Amino acid sequence: MGEGKNNCGDSDNNTGVNVNILVRKLNKHEIAVLPFIKERSEYRDIAERAEISPTAVMRALQWLSNKQLVVLKDESKELIELGSNGKNYAKDGLPEKRFLKQIKGRTPIEEIDLPKDEINVCIGTLKKKAAIEIYKDNGLEVEITDAGKKLLEKDSLEELFIKGNFPKEIRSLSAEEKFAFDNLSKRKDIVISVLDKKTYALLTDLGKKVIAHGLPKGDMIETLTQGMLKDGSWKDKEFKRYDISINVPKTQGGKRHFVNVAIEYARRIWLDMGFKEMTGPMLQTSFWNFDALFTAQDHPVRELQDTFYIKNPENGKLPGERYVRNVKAVHENGGDTNSTGWMYKWDEKNAMKNVLRTHTTVLSAQTIAMLKESELPVKYFALGKCFRNETLDWSHLFEFNQTEGIVVDPNATFPHLLGYLKEFFKKMGYPKARFRPAYFPYTEMSVEIDVMHPVNKKWMELGGAGIFRPEVVVPLLGRDVPVLAWGPGFDRIIMEDYEITDIRDLYKNDIKQLRNMKMWMR
Repeated sequence: MGEGKNNCGDSDNNTGVNVNILVRKLNKHEIAVLPFIKERSEYRDIAERAEISPTAVMRALQWLSNKQLVVLKDESKELIELGSNGKNYAKDGLPEKRFLKQIKGRTPIEEIDLPKDEINVCIGTLKKKAAIEIYKDNGLEVEITDAGKKLLEKDSLEELFIKGNFPKEIRSLSAEEKFAFDNLSKRKDIVISVLDKKTYALLTDLGKKVIAHGLPKGDMIETLTQGMLKDGSWKDKEFKRYDISINVPKTQGGKRHFVNVAIEYARRIWLDMGFKEMTGPMLQTSFWNFDALFTAQDHPVRELQDTFYIKNPENGKLPGERYVRNVKAVHENGGDTNSTGWMYKWDEKNAMKNVLRTHTTVLSAQTIAMLKESELPVKYFALGKCFRNETLDWSHLFEFNQTEGIVVDPNATFPHLLGYLKEFFKKMGYPKARFRPAYFPYTEMSVEIDVMHPVNKKWMELGGAGIFRPEVVVPLLGRDVPVLAWGPGFDRIIMEDYEITDIRDLYKNDIKQLRNMKMWMR
């Protein structure tokens, strides 16, 4: 009841804050700092007067600011300090002045007593000022000119500048000082620009009332111990009040990048559907990336505007002779597939060129080549990075993730393909998707997969799917077996759930976005 009377008597009329209670919420650092805050106090000055570390003072000022007892203001100044060379030159003179003083008539350069790097600088500087003549008749010699003699008679702007008082504030430089500073900045370690940031604390009216009220003497007790309860000493102690309403810094826990979280979720979908994962390097030969997938060597997709070719190493190794022979035959005349092929002369050197893989379908080709007939039927998936020389816009990146899948099964049909895709998109949050007839060099029948973008209200293309042509399967597997295949772009799939309308925002490395991005929930 007694404390209640004090509460009423000590209320601040403007803020409604009870000063008596507020004083009892102050911790020891806040109590130590408050008496040293004047009208405008820099936190390092407070630390020196209060004999507390600057870090502790800064933390106390933040707490006092949260309690509205002080206002913190940051001020930044760009200052100029002398570097190590500048300090030496301020004492001994600029090297070009010492250079000139040593010239007696035509003087061989080796007689100039200066470090070699400074001699080179001096020659360039003095030549620009027409202060010396250079002769190369009998080795390198220099001679001072009338202009050079005048330079010896008085200090240059640069010399006057470095002999002045430091630090200097850049915005307060005169025109002559600015000219000297710009010239000296081009030379190593003469002048250095530094950013001087100071934090000032200003007492608020409430802060002044707290000081006038009187601060606690000695430390208040923050913890009630077992010993205090046993001996009753707690009755004579002053306890600190805890402020449960004060705002505290938000704690950011470590977490995986949100795209990687979604990738792991999609990977789990395929695994739960009975698929095995296939992996492989991002650097591939054109053989696996194009030729094994029955993409003609003169196809536009292989041109530089679509593909990133590698300069070093420019070429890679081709696989076993059987695969090279079969792929060569199917390109030139159809091989054992009852096809005419592309009817051109297949170039082995072209197939050796290294590229950043343009799709994860390259992994499907390599996986089919390793399969044994006894392993069928089998299902595989992949999820990884691909690279294409695309023009960046809201729906295209030149580096993107693709999810790949194949079903190698003698009994597989086209409706099975659509069923697998519909099930995957349903689990990824797209209950409706459309499939359009399409053409790809390595599938027949083929479809394009689209979903409606929720914000832009446009159908968004995710990638292609189909049944691999015999020209792909036979050279690698040895016989014609239905292979269902798909490879939609993955990054576009996850944009809706993360409420991202521009695909470029997936990888913009905005720390605020990374901290605030919600977890993948499906």
